[in-house]
Amino acid sequence: MCGRFDQSQTARYYANAFGWADAVYDSESDPAYNVAPGTYRPVMHVQDGEHRVDDVFWSYQARWAKDKVPICINARMEKLTNRYWRALLKSGRGVVAADGWYEWTGEKGHKQPWHIHRKDRAPLYMLALANFGGFTENRAEAGFVLITDDATGGMLDIHDRRPVVLDAADAALWLDPALSPDEAVQLARRAALPPEAFEWHKVSTAVNRAGADGPQIALPIDD
Repeated sequence: MCGRFDQSQTARYYANAFGWADAVYDSESDPAYNVAPGTYRPVMHVQDGEHRVDDVFWSYQARWAKDKVPICINARMEKLTNRYWRALLKSGRGVVAADGWYEWTGEKGHKQPWHIHRKDRAPLYMLALANFGGFTENRAEAGFVLITDDATGGMLDIHDRRPVVLDAADAALWLDPALSPDEAVQLARRAALPPEAFEWHKVSTAVNRAGADGPQIALPIDD
């Protein structure tokens, strides 16, 4: 599960770190330490041969699925090839760059938030699916979801699901339109960074409030 993430650098910073000095931007999003669903965030993708960074709504519901399928913020890796996601897997692959994401542990009413990030503090390149077209009735029709998979190793102590994160080279392959949907799924499974690539620390419960922001959100707190 990934319901909040730390995207505290500019879209241009992440794209340059990715090697996209030639990217075309349609993004006015400000950096944010506490990104919540229902907001527009920069998503990297390839369109008509161009490297693009566009603001996309975080939440997705296919037009035909209204009143049938709930609005989603994540897509499970094991379901990517089903009818609901197949079209986006073919033509809507994206990457959301970030510095980390948040998970919660503990009992309801006493949950402890954690900030999860790469040990080397390099940007995360989280796999996404999106409809980069327009919408007619609901902006979630033109939204994005983050792809999640089962957590393993020590990450199970934090949550049983995690976003699928690739390094820059493999994330660039994920975005390649020449890669078939089946090959894209195989890549995501094979190249996902292992638990050993990450570390995590406790953060303030201030992150629980959507709209709360600032560098203090992501700072470690004492046990």
